[in-house]
Amino acid sequence: MSEQVTLLPVDVADVTILVDNSIDVLLPSTEVAKRAPLAQNWTEREQLVAEHGYALLLTVQRNGSTASVLYDAGLGRNTVLHNMDVLEVRASDLRAVILSHGHADHHGGLEGMFRRISRRKMPLVLHPDVWRERRIVFPTGNAINMPPPDHADLDREGVDIIEERGPSLLLDGTVLVTGQVERVTDFEKGFPPQQAHTEHGWEPDIWIWDDQAVVCHVKDKGLVVLSSCSHAGAINVLRHAQRITGIDKVYAFVGGLHLTGGLFEAIIPRTVEELVAIGPAIIVPGHCTGWKATHELARALPDAYVQTSVGTRLHFI
Repeated sequence: MSEQVTLLPVDVADVTILVDNSIDVLLPSTEVAKRAPLAQNWTEREQLVAEHGYALLLTVQRNGSTASVLYDAGLGRNTVLHNMDVLEVRASDLRAVILSHGHADHHGGLEGMFRRISRRKMPLVLHPDVWRERRIVFPTGNAINMPPPDHADLDREGVDIIEERGPSLLLDGTVLVTGQVERVTDFEKGFPPQQAHTEHGWEPDIWIWDDQAVVCHVKDKGLVVLSSCSHAGAINVLRHAQRITGIDKVYAFVGGLHLTGGLFEAIIPRTVEELVAIGPAIIVPGHCTGWKATHELARALPDAYVQTSVGTRLHFI
């Protein structure tokens, strides 16, 4: 049975997409999705950048007080910082940084981020398995190395590394880091191509236990669930958030569902079916969701679907 937490409601939650795989500078704003304004000068310095990675800024307001955390930092060393500069987001305003898991497309920008913050003892919340040396081995035999974050570099920057397997609360109890997600579905089977290097050599490491989500509770609306990659399975993530908070209503789901590629496309129908049953009012699939899954989600949840784009601020109230 998962540990129960008391997640305090917030009046407003804003989620800014700092890094994602796609950008469309001509998308119109809506009541929920506030698109970044067009740059006055079409120069590289003033343009937002997309890459295969993910990073979100979560800002919550409660009783007149506002605070922010960063969830992941993208792949490139400078991408998240560049986009923050374009969007005029100040790293010094961050109260904590949360790492979803140990893959490089989520931690690549951490070193530059902490150097920019230049504040000793900035909390970095992560699961202890993020330090595992990993690789992805394809059926062809080709392998891609997935190096973990550099612990020594983070130590040199004076980062306060907080390792937690279970849930933890930040920002005076208004932001939940789920910790290790309980696996309850019969169709979400982790990440079969992954291996980890142990004392016995390379071994299967399919479950990615370090995968964790970030959750807040918008008053009178329900849970806002952020899940960068959902290696635990998007439905497992949502059910886990409901279970440990005791709140059934899901207001919004933002993130990657990891349904791209041949291994995962087979579970698109079941995932969509379960998401329709959960019934989020807003869903913003990005990063590793894939075109086919995104298309099916937009078809099945037309009123809830919001197209992702770097620079978008999602306004939940």
